[in-house]
Amino acid sequence: MQDARIQRRRVRILIGIVIFFSLCVVARLFFLQVVNQKDYKERAQRQYLTPVSESFDRGAIYFTKKDGGTMAAATIASGFKLAIDPSKIGNTEKSYELINAIVPIEKEIFFNKASKKRDPYEEVALRLTEEQAEAVTNAKITGVSIYRQKWRFYPGGSLAAKAIGFVSFKEDELLGRYGLERYYNDVLSRGENNFYVNFFAEIFTNIQSTLFKNKTTTGDVVTTIEPTVQSQLETLIAKVDQKWGSDAVGGLIMNPFTGEIIAMAHVPTFDLNEYGKEKDVSIYGNPFSQDVYEMGSIVKPLVMAGAIDAHILTPETTYVDDLGYVKIQDRTFYNFDKKGRGKATMQDVLSQSLNTGMIFVGQKMGKDIFKDYMLGRYKLGEKTGVDLPSEASGLVSGLKTPNDVNYAAAAFGQGIATSPLAIVRAYASLANGGHLVTPHLAKEIKLESGVTKTLSFPVGNPILSPDTTKTITNMLVTVVDKGYHRANPHYSIAAKTGTAQMAKPDGTGYYDDRNFHSLIGFFPASDPKFVLYLFNNYPKGASFSSQTLADPFFEMVQFMTSYYELTPDR
Repeated sequence: MQDARIQRRRVRILIGIVIFFSLCVVARLFFLQVVNQKDYKERAQRQYLTPVSESFDRGAIYFTKKDGGTMAAATIASGFKLAIDPSKIGNTEKSYELINAIVPIEKEIFFNKASKKRDPYEEVALRLTEEQAEAVTNAKITGVSIYRQKWRFYPGGSLAAKAIGFVSFKEDELLGRYGLERYYNDVLSRGENNFYVNFFAEIFTNIQSTLFKNKTTTGDVVTTIEPTVQSQLETLIAKVDQKWGSDAVGGLIMNPFTGEIIAMAHVPTFDLNEYGKEKDVSIYGNPFSQDVYEMGSIVKPLVMAGAIDAHILTPETTYVDDLGYVKIQDRTFYNFDKKGRGKATMQDVLSQSLNTGMIFVGQKMGKDIFKDYMLGRYKLGEKTGVDLPSEASGLVSGLKTPNDVNYAAAAFGQGIATSPLAIVRAYASLANGGHLVTPHLAKEIKLESGVTKTLSFPVGNPILSPDTTKTITNMLVTVVDKGYHRANPHYSIAAKTGTAQMAKPDGTGYYDDRNFHSLIGFFPASDPKFVLYLFNNYPKGASFSSQTLADPFFEMVQFMTSYYELTPDR
């Protein structure tokens, strides 16, 4: 009796095991035939329709519109390509005429490829439309074949090119080469493991991984870039470039509380769909994260904020400048006009951008406090952590020595070099109450599993007190209101210009006639929504940034306040 019960129990266990494995098989078939149907179908097409590994899949990149909707920035386009088997091409001239009537091809290229009689496969035309592919097929030209093709496509062309980046093949592997394409390559890539599975081996050797395998690391990238703002900013800086014949012009807009980059524009730029036509590969780089510059006077408010925060001075603190210059060791530092001001307040120092006044501020702070704010708090010598590849650190070695000259120059923005993103991040702390945010271009990942993963970027501990940021904001609003005729009567704007001499590459000093212009500010000053930064590298025919960047800056401010329907704050 007991043996019978044991036997029945064994049978039930065996049946349970059979049922379990049957369910595993069914589940796996479901994943293969339903969930992954597209992947396997495309893999089959790749194997039997084209002899080369050029049909691929890759996650998309999206812009985010102000209403929360998305627009494709990088996606996959599909079409056809035309290839020939030279060994089967009979009359080369006739074949060329038939093909060229449908798909224009350079005659020399076609004849060169048709002459390779030992090569069974030569591509002669890419990215054909369905109509062109059908016409070639119907022509029934001996030795000519049509294959399916996919390629990376950027609907915006050059829109946000420096931020988006592009992809290219390394042997048979498609890789992101610049920008977000490179930084999030692991997320966007669709590797071979997504296509090939030894079904039975996986079922019986690794049941858990088969049943619970999910694509949690790959998906689409949704950016913070607003396409309309991006387009407007690109149009604006292109005008600046055309007017001043600059080596480069750039602009960046960021949310000071979140670090979300709304727009990032640079000239010269390129068409992402035609990147291979560029002869100078340096055009692919992103100057906002990869280049460093001596920023000039836009550094002054950062130094002033540090002195106020350390309770060393106030906006009403005065100094006396009768000469218009200061001698530090063997160096003489001048105001921009070489004129003295007599007794002047710290507000005057910012409003009139007085180098002598900033040297006074730096000396009052002392080297340790000065270095603490510039390097320890603003972190101007460090990377910002932006989600872009190959970010550069600031060049601040001058502040790691006791040399008085270095500190005097740094007080008004010379002798130290930082990336534009590092400066924007520092200014964001003035706008947001004293926190360092992490600039970033991606906001979420739409995983293949169907889950949307919101990306988080750290907000640092306070580096300035809220009272300090209010004080420096009011000082910068005064700078704008009293210094610029385009100051907006309905919105308060906190901003500062900067004009820096450009260093000679051989380290022998500075050019007398080459300057780096910049202008940075945030608005509405009472409740900042955006930090706007513009730079103009070596403009021709203008000495000061107020000449080249003030009008474009206020034009962009006007556009942003209108586009986002911001409430006036005065």
